[in-house]
Amino acid sequence: MSGKTLTGHCLCGAVTVTMEPAKPELNACHCGMCRRWTGGVFIEIDARPGTLTVEGPVRSFRSSDWAERASCATCGSPLWYRLTDPKADFHAVSAGLFDDAGGFPLTKEIYVDRKPGGFAFAGDHLRQTEAEFLASIGLSAEGEGQ
Repeated sequence: MSGKTLTGHCLCGAVTVTMEPAKPELNACHCGMCRRWTGGVFIEIDARPGTLTVEGPVRSFRSSDWAERASCATCGSPLWYRLTDPKADFHAVSAGLFDDAGGFPLTKEIYVDRKPGGFAFAGDHLRQTEAEFLASIGLSAEGEGQ
């Protein structure tokens, strides 16, 4: 737990989010759904369970059998990716909502085998293929289902 509270907002300011990061780090997802949703790579900060609060108009889209994506109902800014299992309290919150992305370093990229050739992040951090990432969360690779 980082103990740091982050407050951010969408592009138009209609939605404000407050959360404590689970860890002081950024994660990047290159899956096809995230790329289509954000127009590029989805860079996120995992919220510590129970700490995410939201004010403003939010719309959600169930993007798979086990996850949904939320965006501002006014401007469309991506807000978070959430697991829909009622036992899970997992929100991957868009780092772009926060000034300087919370000041955190990039520590992990997932779906690196799906990223376009021109998408490359410098530095020494964990890079997982789709199969490696899905295995790490106890799922099997059956197409791209995030």
